[in-house]
Amino acid sequence: MTKITAVKGRRVWDSRGNPTVEVDITLENGLMGRAIAPAGASRGLREAIDLRDGGSALSGKGVDKALASVNGPIAQALTGMDIEDQKALDDAILGLDSSPMKENLGGNATVATSLACLHGAAANAKKALWRHVADTYDCTPALPLPEIQIFGGGAHASGRVDIQDFMIMVPGASSFDEVMEVTNEVYFAAGDIMAQKGKLAGVADEGGWWPMFDSNEEALETLVSAIEKAGEKPGKRVVISLDIAASEFCENGRYRLALEDREMDSSAMIDMLDKWITDYPIAAIEDPVDEGDKEGMIEFTRRFGDKLQIIGDDYLVTNAKLVEQGIADNACNAVLVKVNQAGTVSESVDTFKAAQKAGWGAVVSARSGETEDVSISHLSTGLGCGQLKVGSFTRSERMVKWNECLRIQDELGADTFVGGAPLKNTWWAKQ
Repeated sequence: MTKITAVKGRRVWDSRGNPTVEVDITLENGLMGRAIAPAGASRGLREAIDLRDGGSALSGKGVDKALASVNGPIAQALTGMDIEDQKALDDAILGLDSSPMKENLGGNATVATSLACLHGAAANAKKALWRHVADTYDCTPALPLPEIQIFGGGAHASGRVDIQDFMIMVPGASSFDEVMEVTNEVYFAAGDIMAQKGKLAGVADEGGWWPMFDSNEEALETLVSAIEKAGEKPGKRVVISLDIAASEFCENGRYRLALEDREMDSSAMIDMLDKWITDYPIAAIEDPVDEGDKEGMIEFTRRFGDKLQIIGDDYLVTNAKLVEQGIADNACNAVLVKVNQAGTVSESVDTFKAAQKAGWGAVVSARSGETEDVSISHLSTGLGCGQLKVGSFTRSERMVKWNECLRIQDELGADTFVGGAPLKNTWWAKQ
């Protein structure tokens, strides 16, 4: 047993230049754990809430209230507790806030503290974080398949295109390092094509190209062209993944694509995606319909569940009970795991375990507002979850996570890369 002797929160800054919460956990032997809370731009209605100060200073995004939670009640509760019992530590945090979405303490306060405890426990055990995660949760560690943004849209690019993420995966690669090489070629090929056509507006929140397309489908066409320009055959080694983030453009059951001045009901939205699935090498789609459109998600899964990885993000908000309900409803077949959506490590792992038990896929994910924190690289590897979504192939808050996976690869071995295994039930694996 090793006791926590101090818990300290401080204000630091994220990739958007907004304030966020960093927490240090100090142990009686002098070792320490540290972690930083990320922040999302598109947020599910049922996910943990960042506690912000409001008012005019820092555009209302100050975190003094969240820091008061860390340095006050959370510190008091955790000081003297055993760093080796993550569940007890997380339960102690949760015991301070009975609200369903952490609105009293702030999800930014709870997630930074919970992750810092995990880092502290790994340091105390003298293990790499990924190894500590694997041992703690009885998982087989493996290097994940990256899901990498090429074009950013939606809330990540001021709505310049409606669809939030146009991404690639390289399930045909034999190592994590090979994925990085292929992604480099595709990413810069896409930039060259856009620049030549006058379609390039810069870089979006997560590092993907900020496009000036005239339609959402033009993004898909350009992505296919970029894959080909990189010397790849679309659908062979490289496939497309989309985060529709449909809740961002749905109101009163109607889906409005502002770029195309087009409005649809749920059935028409699903039909539009059907056409895309037919015309382009798409292997995974996240949040194809609104988070409140249960019947739409069930119908989408019925039609495409044997062809695609259908990932619930806003629909499931890293909540084990919602995953269990989704399993019962046959809505989705994979879950996005965002630790700050849940608010603690233990809740996030419970969500992963619920998905794993049902044979669902799981994707550990970053947020659009990120930092140099590399916790998710270790979580995805230690849990052996199969996939990791970080954003794009530029900006240091993204690359630090990809690069950490390369360091882990040196320790764990390139042969532990999962390759196309997470997509075993999609059309890609059947080609």
